[in-house]
Amino acid sequence: MTAGPPPPLPLPPFPPADSSAPIRVLICEDQALVRAGYVTIFSAQPDIEVVGEADNGQAAVEAAKALRPDVAVMDIRMPLLDGIEATRQLAGPGATPTTRILVITTFNVDALVYEALRAGASGFLLKDAPPAELVNGVRTVARGESLLAPAVTRALIGEFAGRVRAVDDPAPAPEPVPEAVRERERLKVLTPREYEVLRLISVGLSNAEIAAELVLSGETVKTYVSRILTKLDLRDRVQAVVLAYRAGVAPALD
Repeated sequence: MTAGPPPPLPLPPFPPADSSAPIRVLICEDQALVRAGYVTIFSAQPDIEVVGEADNGQAAVEAAKALRPDVAVMDIRMPLLDGIEATRQLAGPGATPTTRILVITTFNVDALVYEALRAGASGFLLKDAPPAELVNGVRTVARGESLLAPAVTRALIGEFAGRVRAVDDPAPAPEPVPEAVRERERLKVLTPREYEVLRLISVGLSNAEIAAELVLSGETVKTYVSRILTKLDLRDRVQAVVLAYRAGVAPALD
């Protein structure tokens, strides 16, 4: 059964008064006016604290290592060091300590969005997203979840992943083994049900939506997702989506 695109997820309930400490956020944006706008939006939230700002990628890396924010709101195009490399240094393999990255970009960015996800970003939003969506994005990423629900996100991931596969896997290439084949080999450790859950994750379905699609309980789906990430040595759902597209097993997007 093929899952149709789900509607955008609603904003999560406002954190209760006795929740943990405020979410510490680092703003990484080279345009002063945009950066000031982010600071104003996030500082107005009682559960979010802006702990620093950076106007280039190198400063972002240095500030994140010094301030240890929970989330870095990262622009892709920045001087000295672009947001993708900054993301890789802060959230990629071997990064210590790891900072969760929420990438903010424009719709017409090329394959940079896909590369940012590969570098370790936990999700991304468009620069024209309304303030409530930006705040929701920070809260979502801070909880350790990935921001993949909006339809535009699924469409972008599918488009850019397809472009990368086309580059990585030219038609006549028996050697070396095409990347898609290698990635499909990794998926052989999954059970048939785990494989199906992965396919549904790859189109941005939440645990609740997957549960409804497969007629399972939410807790059962949560267990499947945890097993998938563990078996494939993946950090989060974003990496699961990237792997699914690179392996060519994700359902086609409308």
